[in-house]
Amino acid sequence: MNKTLTRLAVVTSVLAASLLTACTQEQQNKISRDIQNWTGTNGVLEVYAGDKLVRRFLKVDKISTALGTDDKAARAYRYGYGVLDENLNMLADPDEKKVYFEVSDYSNTVFFENPR
Repeated sequence: MNKTLTRLAVVTSVLAASLLTACTQEQQNKISRDIQNWTGTNGVLEVYAGDKLVRRFLKVDKISTALGTDDKAARAYRYGYGVLDENLNMLADPDEKKVYFEVSDYSNTVFFENPR
């Protein structure tokens, strides 16, 4: 019985690995985003103009890719919700509100998990 369970485990593992490698990169990214969305994040999005930080959004749970209404093709921008850190102090102050934002694929941005 142990050999049967071991074989079943090996076959299942090989099958799962095969299915994952058969996925396109975008499908793998979607699976990763689904897992990340389920677990949640405490992200920070920073927007730069050259080397100068000009905007920061705190408590970002996810950034999504915009899709076309009719063709469902990915658009050249991302969007999400976060607290606009107006004074750039890395704290969500009481007077700073959660806002909707969009960033172009061509903008200079950095997204990372808040270390605090």
